[in-house]
Amino acid sequence: MPGWHAYTRQLRVRIDEFDYLLPAESIAQTPAEPRDSARLLVVRRGSDTYEDRNVFDLPDLLQAGDLVVVNRSRVLPARVLGRLASGGQAELLLLRRLAPGRWQALARPARRLRIGASFLAAGGVRAEVVGVGDAGQREIRVINPDSPEAGDAALLAAGSVPLPPYIHGWVGDPERYQTIFATDPGSAAAPTAGLHFTPDLVARLRAARVDVQEVVLHVGLDTFRPVGEEDPAQHRMHQEWYVVPSPTRSAVQQTRLRGGRVVAVGTTCVRSLEAWSATGQAEGWTDLFILPGFRFQVVDALLTNFHLPRSTLLMLVSAFAGREPVLDAYAEAVRRGYRFFSFGDATLFL
Repeated sequence: MPGWHAYTRQLRVRIDEFDYLLPAESIAQTPAEPRDSARLLVVRRGSDTYEDRNVFDLPDLLQAGDLVVVNRSRVLPARVLGRLASGGQAELLLLRRLAPGRWQALARPARRLRIGASFLAAGGVRAEVVGVGDAGQREIRVINPDSPEAGDAALLAAGSVPLPPYIHGWVGDPERYQTIFATDPGSAAAPTAGLHFTPDLVARLRAARVDVQEVVLHVGLDTFRPVGEEDPAQHRMHQEWYVVPSPTRSAVQQTRLRGGRVVAVGTTCVRSLEAWSATGQAEGWTDLFILPGFRFQVVDALLTNFHLPRSTLLMLVSAFAGREPVLDAYAEAVRRGYRFFSFGDATLFL
């Protein structure tokens, strides 16, 4: 199979082409209740009209024979507060487990968490910085006299669910920042499009003869790291672990045979499905960066939240639906009072 570069034709874009104006009051601070009551802006590609719907309308917007793909990754209790052995407060954001007792993490204050620095978390868990990556991420070694695995368990027990920094003061049930599909721990942030689904919505989709299948992609560093290069093509994506299980692969093939559409729920599902198609590998590490010019091989429709300016996620959506149509839809969503980002509303690009 060819690498994913074979599915991309180079288009020149600049980072400032993915900017847009967003009033602070448009950033959602609380999730919609119930989950599927979130608003849904329906955008049909090639049309300049929009539909105001809700996520619970999804069975009416799809067709019998379509396939909906969701991400079953579970968010780790990855925000770990503690103190430096040298004094002062510190914080780790665990990105992924590298090996028993070793983690990749973001650290604050970075200037004091250099190689050799010692970190003490709640419950007496001790860790030390043993490496610094090219994007500033730290490699952390958990110190535990019993075993590395016991150290990992203690570190996670000291952590909490890591809400994005633009959400202030929300103290709801941490499970509300998990999807109903979340079974495989490994993400440092929620696959937020899936937050809108309820068991009733899934049952109604299946009653409408819309299949629902799962993938895994553990959200990592590039959700947090802004694109700093003027030419986004120079941005290096960090690898994230994905799995496209056999039932999902079969469902994609059957959907194609019956003329249905593959509907990805969120950018993580897009990257999983397109990485599998491009490489032929059903699981592994992917650094797939989807920019305008990418030729999609699997995904036909996309349900996703509204994404931050200049983010890799906004670039992926722009690759799927066109940069100008996406930014026009975002401007329309602001005018219509939609709520943005992780706890916000959603768009459906058909």
